[in-house]
Parts: sequence; C-alpha cells; structure tokens
Amino acid sequence: MIVDTHCDVLMKLWERPQRSFHDSDELRINYIKWMDSPVQVQWFAIFVPEEVPSSRRFEVALEMVGLFYDRIIAPYSSIKLVTSKEEIAALQPNEKGALLTLEGCHPIGDDLTKLLTLLRLGVTSVGLTWNQANAVCDGIQEERGAGLSSFGKKVVRLLNDYKVWTDVSHLSYQGFWDVLDIADYPMASHSNAYTLTPHIRNLNDKQLDELIKRNAYIGVTFVADFLTEQPPATIDDIMIHLQYIIDRGGERCVGLGSDFDGTNSIITGLYDISEYEHLYRELSNRFSNDIVENITNRNILRMMPK
Repeated sequence: MIVDTHCDVLMKLWERPQRSFHDSDELRINYIKWMDSPVQVQWFAIFVPEEVPSSRRFEVALEMVGLFYDRIIAPYSSIKLVTSKEEIAALQPNEKGALLTLEGCHPIGDDLTKLLTLLRLGVTSVGLTWNQANAVCDGIQEERGAGLSSFGKKVVRLLNDYKVWTDVSHLSYQGFWDVLDIADYPMASHSNAYTLTPHIRNLNDKQLDELIKRNAYIGVTFVADFLTEQPPATIDDIMIHLQYIIDRGGERCVGLGSDFDGTNSIITGLYDISEYEHLYRELSNRFSNDIVENITNRNILRMMPK
C-alpha cells in the first residue's frame, strides 16, 4: 500500500469543470491512472487560489468539497471516503481510499465556524497558510515573517480538540515554531530537506530534527525545485531526500506527498500517479522491506490521530 499525502486535483476540477476526473489527460491523477497505480490512499486538498476574492473564498472551498464528493467519491464503488486508520485498514485490495484536507486557512477568514463546517464535512488535515499571510499565520513568502496570531492559536487548539493534523508545509519559520509549541498533531504533508536543496519551502535541519523528535510525519514531495538545483529532477533525487531524513533519525517519520496537479514540475520517470510503480521499484532496490513499508504507508497510518 502507498499513501500519498498531497495533491491538487480538486483545484484543477474547479478551475475547469469540463475536465473529467475519470480520464482527463490534463490531470496527473484521474480515476483510470489511479486504479492503475499502487497508491491505495490519496489525500485531496482544498486549495482556493489566491486570486479568488476574499468574499468568495469560503464559497469556493465548499464548491471543492462538493467536487470531492460528487466527482470522486459518489460515481465509483471502488473509491471510499476514509477519515481514520480503521477505515483505511478496512479497504479491500481492489478499493482506493480518498481523504479530504485543507491547504491554507484563507477561506475561513477569522471565523472558527467556517473551519468547524469544513471539519464536519470530512477535512482531517489543515494547512494553516499557503505562501502568503492570512488571519491565522504568515506564509513562507510573507516578508514580515510573523508567527501564529491569537486567532491562529485558537485554530490550532480547535484542531487538537477534533484530533486533526496541523500541517506546517508553507508556514513562515516563526509560524512553524509557534505550531510546534501547541499542536498535538503536527505534520508536514509536502516539504523536503533545505540542506540538500535550499528552496524557501523546504525544512532546515533544526525543523526536521524537531519534527522527528515529535514523531511527526514528513512527506517528501515531487516538486522539481524542491528536489534539486540541477535539473532535470529524477527519482534518484527523491531517494536522496528520503535517505537524508532517515539518516537524521526519521525512519519512522518520513513518507510521500507528491503534489501532483499542484505543480508543473516534471520528475523524469514519475510524470503522474500511474508511474508510482517506478518509484516503488526504486524504493525496494534502495531500502529494506521494513523501511519501504514505513515510507509508503506505516508511518502515516501509525500517526493518524483518529
């Protein structure tokens, strides 16, 4: 089993409603490709593009929730909504699990009721920001670099109460440490190692070490700029980031968060979800069976709050 902790299919479906989740070649994850892959559980992010007016953002988030249920869950008996490790364990070999997440709290403004609504609609992981600032926290590209606001601390405590992950990918540096101070369930769904590739979105050694100390999940992502400064990016670059995190003690923390459909980056030999088999083969060549199982599914399942 492979669990992938990030993709942006919902944004792609929302941007162009005529795209077919079933078989659109414009999607790097669609039904046909997913069924032909070793990925059994895929996380689907609600990401409202920053150009959407603030007055419309929550409405758009709800539209994406509708797309998740109407276009991905409802039409296919082989795709099941999963919100807990028990539901994932109950999946049959021919079934896939879909999990709903929120990438960035800008759609909720400063209204906890809106966040509660999304949690009750099935969101099980919440990224507090994208790259810019919102009412919760600054993102990693915000020059101010502020941490959690007072409202942001209320958000994290609410996530604790509901046993929902607080995702630190995209957070400002100060925001990262503020979250680690109070979050019961921190994780990084799609971030790599800054020491290997000094991209602003990657995590430095101090951050990686703290996540590992907290036994928090770290999903290595397939964005080329996060993997190497010397393109083209390859599956070997993914292996290097995985090995680096493992060497720092993260054998029981590291996993995979592709970011398919959220980036135009192309990884040689890993264009879309149907080519995950190439990655799995390389994992099996590089690591023991135990480590492969940790990377592909056991780490994230072990950490699931619910």
